[in-house]
Amino acid sequence: MARYEIRLPGDQCKHRACSAAPPAIPSRQAPMPHTHFRTCSLCEAMCGLAIELDGNRILSIRGDEEDVFSRGHICPKAVALKDLHEDPDRLRRPLLRRGSDWEEIGWEAALDLAAERLLEVQRAHGRDAVAVYQGNPTVHNYGALLYGQMLVRALRTRSRFSATSVDQLPHMLASLLMFGHQLLLPVPDVDHTSFLLMLGANPLVSNGSLMTAPGIERRLRALRARGGRLVVVDPRRTETAAIADTHLAIRPGTDALFLLALLQVVFAEGLARPGRLAPMLSGLDEVQAAVREFTPERVAAATGLSATEIRSLARAFAAAPSAVAYGRVGVSTQELGGVCHWLLYVLNAVTGNLDRQGGAMFTRPAIDLVALGDRIGQRGHFAKGRSRVRGLPEFGGEWPAAVLAEEMETPGSGQIRAFVSLAGNPVLSTPNGARLERALAGLDFMVSIDPYLNETSRHANLVLPPVSPLERDHYDLVFHVLAVRNTARYSPALFTPPADAREDWQILHGLARRIGARNGSGLVSSWTTRAAGRLGPRGLLALLLRTGPHGRGLRPWGRGLTLKALEAAPHGVDIGPLTSAFPQALRTADRHIALAPPVLVADLQRARTRLARAESEGGLSLIGRRQLRSNNSWMHNSERLTKGPDPCTLLMHPGDASARGLAQGDRVDVRSRAGQVQATLSVTDAMRPGVVSLPHGWGHHRPGIRLGVAAQRPGVSLNDVTDEGEVDVLCGTAVLSGVPVEVTRVPPPPAP
Repeated sequence: MARYEIRLPGDQCKHRACSAAPPAIPSRQAPMPHTHFRTCSLCEAMCGLAIELDGNRILSIRGDEEDVFSRGHICPKAVALKDLHEDPDRLRRPLLRRGSDWEEIGWEAALDLAAERLLEVQRAHGRDAVAVYQGNPTVHNYGALLYGQMLVRALRTRSRFSATSVDQLPHMLASLLMFGHQLLLPVPDVDHTSFLLMLGANPLVSNGSLMTAPGIERRLRALRARGGRLVVVDPRRTETAAIADTHLAIRPGTDALFLLALLQVVFAEGLARPGRLAPMLSGLDEVQAAVREFTPERVAAATGLSATEIRSLARAFAAAPSAVAYGRVGVSTQELGGVCHWLLYVLNAVTGNLDRQGGAMFTRPAIDLVALGDRIGQRGHFAKGRSRVRGLPEFGGEWPAAVLAEEMETPGSGQIRAFVSLAGNPVLSTPNGARLERALAGLDFMVSIDPYLNETSRHANLVLPPVSPLERDHYDLVFHVLAVRNTARYSPALFTPPADAREDWQILHGLARRIGARNGSGLVSSWTTRAAGRLGPRGLLALLLRTGPHGRGLRPWGRGLTLKALEAAPHGVDIGPLTSAFPQALRTADRHIALAPPVLVADLQRARTRLARAESEGGLSLIGRRQLRSNNSWMHNSERLTKGPDPCTLLMHPGDASARGLAQGDRVDVRSRAGQVQATLSVTDAMRPGVVSLPHGWGHHRPGIRLGVAAQRPGVSLNDVTDEGEVDVLCGTAVLSGVPVEVTRVPPPPAP
């Protein structure tokens, strides 16, 4: 169990209070040190923190040993909460661009200006001329999640984008098509399984992703200690692969072929045993027929895995007392990502490992977003429209982020002329960031809701900075839906924000109110919007908890979970293990699991094409990687998280380096169709031959940013060489894994 603590030099106080809020302080008496308990909001793991304070000074941050979920585990990122709060580069007041300079202005003037300029663009060019992008940090902020939708509705624009299409969209698509709801996302029951098959995931670094599991290393070691088996399929021997029983170094972009071969063996050898799921399955015969041609022998050369390895794995998975197949970003962000996640779900279902203990299960959190989606008519939808330029499909009302630049550059009706970025840095997180930043520079107006002048917000006309994470309360709306155990925890704000500061929800509600009043939409005059403004996110949270599956309802008395109960439980409330949910949880029209959605079965033609193409492929493929002390691009201004060896090197197999005359420490040029970057070479046998890797989220060398620490160690952006033209055409997800590149030595500078 990892524990990290920060303590300022000379601080010796060991006092620990057991309340979530500071004790009452008698007048004229110096504040006593106390401990604040909260959930870390910097990644998906939901680790409990104990933050020791002396007045407004943070003395230490450590894991909360009494947290009902994390039990004292934290990772090094937790200390960044202090760094983010105290960072002198963090913006405190709105910034208005004046030519090449910036001027601080008041909040009322800033919100008035933003609303008027956005509406001015809509009046001149139509509603869809204003686009909204919501970045990854939005899901760590329940106020931004709830009130971001209010801003989108006020603008009435269809030009909506988010980080979904560079991350988990294929999971959501498979859930929508198979189970009837985009948020019915199965979670590996890692604490009870006896066989975990993991593709394109590295939870020892990510702390779990779409598998909220604090202390994942402890959980994986416990799996092996009880006689279970961990198999990791990844082109790199990752930190997780290093502790696995088996690592299979697959060729990037061929996971769909591998999964098809596993299923072919399961069906051909009579290993399909869906058990209690059998009456709920539709399309079983169709799936069996569809995978018949993809034998292990046929896909071996393409995947780089032997037929013997594939057959042995299929038999072991099917024979295990319980098993679960799980894939993440490396699987999602490839050309057949949608097919991959469909096949993962099918493999779990036909072996009887869907919706059962030790398999892929579904949560029952205190706030049920699936049921909430039912109530507001938002189970999800797919391909109801196509993007204006390239014709890629929408998902859940959002367009793929890979089309952002072309939609800004291409004239005509619907061209994006103004842009609102909420907690996002798409210049570093979406493909071909260099093209996107050129497109941003040509907009009529742009507003960023962001605490920093970063690679994206530097292009804005107006930057609206929210408070720090420690100046707002916290509840994980999303990650409780993805957790390996049902728990709930509420964290009050640690610090009172300054009087002239605004929380994210206040910024979003202020913009929505002004836009609605000016464009005559009637939205803000509705009682629901007025009530949302009065309640704030905390009031909405209290209502959602009361009306959730474990809540008290609207009765003033009785048993059930309430916000007040959570406030009285600073270490969280344990609701219990995951339990079977089907058929009641299914949202398909016939209450069956759709194993063979027509759009996915038809997409197997692209798998056949991929199989045929593999024979002629050569050269190098680029994949990304994540790092324990980083989360995308938004933690690199913390000195303690970026110190040490160069974090942004290109990893390459020794054989590939030797063939190119390269050596450890060389400066190399990495070039693709979309662009090029230069990085330092790290030679390692952890890489599969023919594959190189750059980390995700770096590239802080752009002029005009105010990130003093990050600029000292800028690294390079993986997404300066990923290609916005390469997507999973089924659903529009960007292809960030398996990008063809050339790597050459950077010539030394000429002698003086």
